[in-house]
Amino acid sequence: MRGTELWEANAGWWQAECTAGADVEYEEQILPLVARHLGGCRRVLDVGCGEGQVARRLTAAGCSVVGADPVSAQLAVARERGAGPEYARASADALPWKDGAFDGVVICLALEHVHDFERALREAARVLVPGGTFLLLVGHPLLQAPGSGWIDDREYDERYWRIGTYLREGAVVDEVAPGVAFEFIHRPVSRYVNAMAAAGLPVEQMDEPAPPQALIDALWGYPEAVTIPRFLALGARRRPLPAAA
Repeated sequence: MRGTELWEANAGWWQAECTAGADVEYEEQILPLVARHLGGCRRVLDVGCGEGQVARRLTAAGCSVVGADPVSAQLAVARERGAGPEYARASADALPWKDGAFDGVVICLALEHVHDFERALREAARVLVPGGTFLLLVGHPLLQAPGSGWIDDREYDERYWRIGTYLREGAVVDEVAPGVAFEFIHRPVSRYVNAMAAAGLPVEQMDEPAPPQALIDALWGYPEAVTIPRFLALGARRRPLPAAA
């Protein structure tokens, strides 16, 4: 299995481990960051919405939110949990909404699962009004590249983060827990930045927050971990369309 099939099979693990307050990184960092960037928008599309935690947070901030995801097991739970957003089954690279239907679009930790990411970014730009807000969050491509991880050097009594095969693009199926695997597609940061610019979404803001202390304590216990961000956020505004001649 690959791609969407793996998500259909393993959505229950994600819902139990990473949603509804179970994930400190979402609760303390990701959800507040999304609300800060998009909380002023009237109508937001959450692309790759999963079980809806980002959509629910934006609804609570006063936005009218639509969530889109290709995984039926995720959408079923999103609808059960309710709290205001609407949901539709749709892929990031083929959004079924008209041009300029939203004044905000977010893709949160989902684009690294989409093969045709450039088309997905063009679709995100298409459904945004000129000047609309776009926010992309991905696992930090430099620091989460395949083969990256902590090195605990006992001989020199130091700990450091090894960077893996950063410049080599490709998809891997990674076992995140016993019997639970997802497909991840690694790309360098430049690929995202350049594809956003080509889609009319030039980057205006970048965030690389340090991990929450509770996550550091639970996973590593190394004070050095505060220097290694786990995700990257890129904010943009839809470039206005050229005036008609």
